Amino acid sequence: MGGDKYSQADSLPIPTYEEATSSRPGSAQSFLGAEQTSHDAERQGLLSGGGNNERLEGADGYRPATVESVRDSLDSEYFLASDGSARLSQERREILEMDMMDPASGDPSTARSQLRSRFNKSFTSLATTLSSIRLPFEIRSLSFSNIRSYLPSSGSHVALILARIIAMAFVAFLVYLLLFSSILSGRRRSMGQPYDPSALKTYIQSHIDQTYMRDSLKYITSYSHVAGEEGGFILATWVQKQFLSFGLESVELKEYQVYLNYPKVGGRRVAIIEPPELRWEAKIEEEQAYPDTTDARSKQVPVFHGHSKSGNVTGPIIYANYGSRDDFKYLKDGGIEVKGSIALVRYYGTQGDRALKILAAQQAGAVGCLIYSDPSEDGFLTGKPWPDGPRMPADGVQRGGVSLMSWVVGDVLTPGWASTANAERLPVENNPGLVNIPSIPLAWRDAQPLLKAINGHGNPVPQQWIGGVPDIAEWYTGDSNSPIVNLMNIQDEVEKQPIYNVLGRITGVEQSEKAIIIGNHRDAWCFGAADPGSGTAVLLEVARIFGELVRLGWKPLRSIVFASWDGEEYNLIGSTEWVEDNMEELRRNAFAYLNVDVAVSGPSFRAAGSPVFNSALLRALDRVSEPNTNGTLREAFDAAGRGLEGLGAGSDYVAFQDMAGCSSIDLSFGGAPYPYHSCYDSFDWMDQFGDPGFERHSALAQVWALLVLEMSDKPVLPFDLGAYSSAITTWVGDLETEARKATEKLDFSPLRDSAKSFADKVGVFEAVGMQWTAMDGAADPFEDRVQEAHRASHNTRMANFETHLLDLEEGGGLKGREQFRHVIFAPQAWSGYDESFFPSVRDRMEEGDWEGAQVAIKRVAGVLGRAADKLLN
Repeated sequence: MGGDKYSQADSLPIPTYEEATSSRPGSAQSFLGAEQTSHDAERQGLLSGGGNNERLEGADGYRPATVESVRDSLDSEYFLASDGSARLSQERREILEMDMMDPASGDPSTARSQLRSRFNKSFTSLATTLSSIRLPFEIRSLSFSNIRSYLPSSGSHVALILARIIAMAFVAFLVYLLLFSSILSGRRRSMGQPYDPSALKTYIQSHIDQTYMRDSLKYITSYSHVAGEEGGFILATWVQKQFLSFGLESVELKEYQVYLNYPKVGGRRVAIIEPPELRWEAKIEEEQAYPDTTDARSKQVPVFHGHSKSGNVTGPIIYANYGSRDDFKYLKDGGIEVKGSIALVRYYGTQGDRALKILAAQQAGAVGCLIYSDPSEDGFLTGKPWPDGPRMPADGVQRGGVSLMSWVVGDVLTPGWASTANAERLPVENNPGLVNIPSIPLAWRDAQPLLKAINGHGNPVPQQWIGGVPDIAEWYTGDSNSPIVNLMNIQDEVEKQPIYNVLGRITGVEQSEKAIIIGNHRDAWCFGAADPGSGTAVLLEVARIFGELVRLGWKPLRSIVFASWDGEEYNLIGSTEWVEDNMEELRRNAFAYLNVDVAVSGPSFRAAGSPVFNSALLRALDRVSEPNTNGTLREAFDAAGRGLEGLGAGSDYVAFQDMAGCSSIDLSFGGAPYPYHSCYDSFDWMDQFGDPGFERHSALAQVWALLVLEMSDKPVLPFDLGAYSSAITTWVGDLETEARKATEKLDFSPLRDSAKSFADKVGVFEAVGMQWTAMDGAADPFEDRVQEAHRASHNTRMANFETHLLDLEEGGGLKGREQFRHVIFAPQAWSGYDESFFPSVRDRMEEGDWEGAQVAIKRVAGVLGRAADKLLN
């Protein structure tokens, strides 16, 4: 295909791990295997041209990965550790010898003990108990000669019968203990030791390695890795190697073939073409983030919008603030004709979703849309820009996907089913998941001449429309007489481009079919240090820690699945296709999904998710230190008053929560502007400004791992249904209050009644579960099979409550966006990153369809009521 210099360039010289991390501290060597060496010749062969694997140019410049390239990559040496045997022996010595203080214990004298004594098997405890029992005589063996010495010399036949009776009784006693009391089989620990949960938490927290995460991130960011292109495939095989080296099971690269686009050579242009005296052309591209290098980092991703409309349009330039529907209405009310124009809007603000900015411009009649990064939002007006500080520089550009993810999520050609090779596909034209006018993102450097050119055209803008671009004498809207701008965005569109999810697992020993899934996406718009590299580095560290626990003999009660998703940046594609491919299985057996996208981009911890995670999250935060203070993350979290937020459509949890009904949570450190989706989001940015000591990476790894441990290994699933009930009651009240501002027609009593019924049933359900409350992460050694089955059923009912909140009946799902089936959660239709509670009701209310809203209220109340009933019946 054609593309910019990016598509025409030679294959990327992907560095070896040693080259990428050549400046790592010596402490990192503790996690490097002896067999890890640099294979430079093989490395060069991975991406070299020639043969059938040569990168195509011209009409098809992006080379899809082939079977041969998969095989070559699997034979490479891009991994951080070998078999880990040296490290394993060291960890075993720590387990067997080291005295540790459990930081969560209030009593040092009881908390402090050797890990080995805390990691005992139940059967060992039983043996100790039995050995302490003093019998009337010492049983040295079951032979008649030993027993006879304790009996009178006469009556040998009687003595023989008595000895046999005693022996049979003793054997029967052992059989009872082993088979009926289920001491060995009760928790299915035949393949893993039942470790003390406090010791496990201490071990996890004390073994998080910041140097390892720093080294991982340095390699991850050493070349660009856009979904579907060569760097992305190489990174997928590298992550696969990591999973294998950690000892994960069933590690696989799962391929899907999806619709992606890439810019063609000479195919992008933004220029003032009339009047002649104002002619000007935008640079579009960013400067080099690494100007002094010729390695893979010099091959930057061109500036473009993923899934943008291909086209070449011309029209007068009109400024429309943040590009919301209200902004375009303001222009119309002010007599500004938008039809036929090129709309210039800025990122963020009252319309946070870039795709919906374009859709609003399209609906207003614009033929094209330019979106620029304003310095008042993420540039010099918020702090020092790169390289002197962490903010976006003048030439920095925010790339990003512009498919309509609050309407269609995943591959837009296969909405609702997996994009396998032979799957049926919708056409690209008039696709409900795509916008229909071309767009290009700009730096404020390139927006400045456009804003200057419309000075005096149209109306002066209100104060809240004035941005931070310097040297603009006065801000105007522009009008039909504004200078004429040419916007050209010719894209190479590939309907079946391969992307690769990487998956591995640890099989549980009690409910192996039930799964706790943790995931992070791997693809980036350039080098992706914060988004998503920080999350990938943390995912690898969490997987490494759990792999070590398995090598030391531990196994979880429920299975853990580790997922590295591809194609998230375009439209949450990789995770959504996998969910659609495994929908029924996930609805039956996925207990929880724990997501990290951008692990670290700022100082503040935040979490968004289903309320069932509330208590478990707070317990985890209580154990983790806040990097900037002497307190805990819990104290900082409470002080911020943020609480557990709702889930919109910002990351890979969408398909799990809203389509599969799997309780989901998303974790991150953020809260500060950074070079989002720019090539300046680099390792150097993270190392200097984002998280110089990688302390926030460590804190997030601890929180994530502690949650995984609780969800996978607590005998009673630690879901907080009481918090869910309270949240639903609050949300019903908020919705009713909002509706009353517009109409008195809606009757919310069915929804209030269902919320009250749910609260009552949660009380009964939790009372039933009190019998297992004492099992705070530790097995009951005398739990029999029947009790275990009751406990497993209790856990399944608890987890299935979320699934039962899906509206799967005829006509279910949100009108016009039927992929979304959850009656409590969905992204807002016109604010995709933000959450919507009771979305079917809200959608109808926003449209003024009060009759439809009443129908939705009754339908949602019915789903909620049935879900509550299934907790007990």
